[in-house]
Amino acid sequence: MSVSIPQTVVYKQVTNHLSTIDVHLDVYPPSFFPANSTAFFVPALLPPATGHDIVQDIQAVLQFVTSREFTTTSPSLNEVEAGSASTEGLGFWVNPEAIAVAGSSAGGLCAYLAAVHCTSPKPKAIISMYGMGGDFFTSHYLSPKARPFFRGREILDPRDFIDYLHPNHDPDAPTDPRRFASLHPVADSALAYHPQTYHIPGYPANPRMLLPRLYLQLGVFLDYFTGAHDDGGISIPLRDALISKHESEAYDDSVAEFDNLIRTLVPVQHHGLFPHFAASKDWPPTLLVHGTEDSAVPIWDSRHLVKRLKALGVNVELYEVQGREHSFDYETGAEDLFGDVFDRVGDFLRSHIGGELNSSN
Repeated sequence: MSVSIPQTVVYKQVTNHLSTIDVHLDVYPPSFFPANSTAFFVPALLPPATGHDIVQDIQAVLQFVTSREFTTTSPSLNEVEAGSASTEGLGFWVNPEAIAVAGSSAGGLCAYLAAVHCTSPKPKAIISMYGMGGDFFTSHYLSPKARPFFRGREILDPRDFIDYLHPNHDPDAPTDPRRFASLHPVADSALAYHPQTYHIPGYPANPRMLLPRLYLQLGVFLDYFTGAHDDGGISIPLRDALISKHESEAYDDSVAEFDNLIRTLVPVQHHGLFPHFAASKDWPPTLLVHGTEDSAVPIWDSRHLVKRLKALGVNVELYEVQGREHSFDYETGAEDLFGDVFDRVGDFLRSHIGGELNSSN
């Protein structure tokens, strides 16, 4: 298969009280994927962005890619290496009736948000690879951790990330709120690692790479995801409600009471960020793939969402990969190890969006 070089374009600008930045999108011509499909990748970073900003990004990117013509002027890597790159390109349009949104881990959450919030165009299919957010109301998101929990990796020192912590979460004492408020919007953040000679070989050198794990460790991820920091945030009252549910002797009754309670504890303006609240019968057909031993995003997230979607009559399927951790599809030899998984994803895409592509010279 010929591997195409992506075209990087600006699909929107983000402005806060400090600066304006371009938000970029990588567009891969049809030859990059089988079945004449086209792929798009959307960066969105917390903080200072919140889930509400991410929703706007997702809506903007789907509207952008279905409202203009792209060209395959970028040669494939094979053509570049062979010295036969052509300067002539084929124009192509993205068919708004054949949109699938896919993502892994936090990207899976973005796919869920697309299912809820994107109506023009509306995705015809959703694919989640070990996606987070299927159930945010568990100890994984709400409880502080004192021992390794995330793929066995070390517990982080919050003092190393003070610039990215709201004053509510300062490990020593409340800090000047202006420091957190001074974070500039970020739409891209390079992967960077310390050398093997570092005391933790290969440890991330870019602190943003560790922020999701830090917020999970502190049990406050939902405060940053929603941007709800007033009055101490929403994580603490939700945590207290979770503890009460677990301590209740009438567990079945407490589950129903818990569901009603969390609806009141999460301000209604944030309900659209939670599949637990926002899923409906209009949710597109969905395939979820998840490793049973995932410690970064527990498989319960996917199982819970599947149960909720099936109750709504949604066409949904969960493919559980036995004994596998987070990001199993990045393992060496993954194509051979998990060929059946990738085949299932391909079959799912073909069954819901086919291989149609509008093109022009």
